[in-house]
Amino acid sequence: MPFLLIDKPAGITSHDVVDAVRKITGERTVGHAGTLDPFATGLLIVGVGRESTKHLNAFLGMGKTYEATIRIGESSTTGDPEGEISTPSDSPFVGGGFSAEVIEGAMKSLTGNILQIPPMHSAIKIGGQKLYNLARKGIEIDRPPRPVTISRFVIAKEAAQRTVSTIPFDLPVVIDCSSGTYIRAIARDLGEKLGTAGYLTQLRRTAIGTHTIDFATPLNQITPENWVTLAKKLVA
Repeated sequence: MPFLLIDKPAGITSHDVVDAVRKITGERTVGHAGTLDPFATGLLIVGVGRESTKHLNAFLGMGKTYEATIRIGESSTTGDPEGEISTPSDSPFVGGGFSAEVIEGAMKSLTGNILQIPPMHSAIKIGGQKLYNLARKGIEIDRPPRPVTISRFVIAKEAAQRTVSTIPFDLPVVIDCSSGTYIRAIARDLGEKLGTAGYLTQLRRTAIGTHTIDFATPLNQITPENWVTLAKKLVA
């Protein structure tokens, strides 16, 4: 069962990656294990052939690791750079700003088994309608919170000792989470915990279960001549 570990570039959809793999391999039956938004980069597991695609669901349920940058002090209508960006009128400015300790305290409150409200710009169906279709019409509805697990939510090492004096500011973080977690919702909720707003400016998936980005190949380096060599037999 051949699978390709692909490092998805920004600016294309996960479905675009699947289409590209169909053309490269000449195989009609191709699928992926877990959508990445167009602005996001990183690990995408792609099954090539009917036998591989039959086993993609096993990867869908695995935990994920992300490296993200959250902009604290601004909001986005989509929760990412593709939305309309605004600054809340009541955003705080407290003395010397948010210390790492204050930020880490807010992050800790979002760690563990939590209930998360999905963003409006998501593919979840409520009442038979996908939320993003309603959002595009300017309609916002109540979404029931869903249980997710955030096993690690920490400031990236390069920013851990930094004290922020102004907002907005960019916060690099690392997140380990269960399948079905919305990183955009984590960014939103962290901003709210700090008394302001937040959205994702960057997102990179670095692991799906035990499969990591270290063994992935950039999409533009996969060719009809080398894809068979690059394909891996993964254990789901």
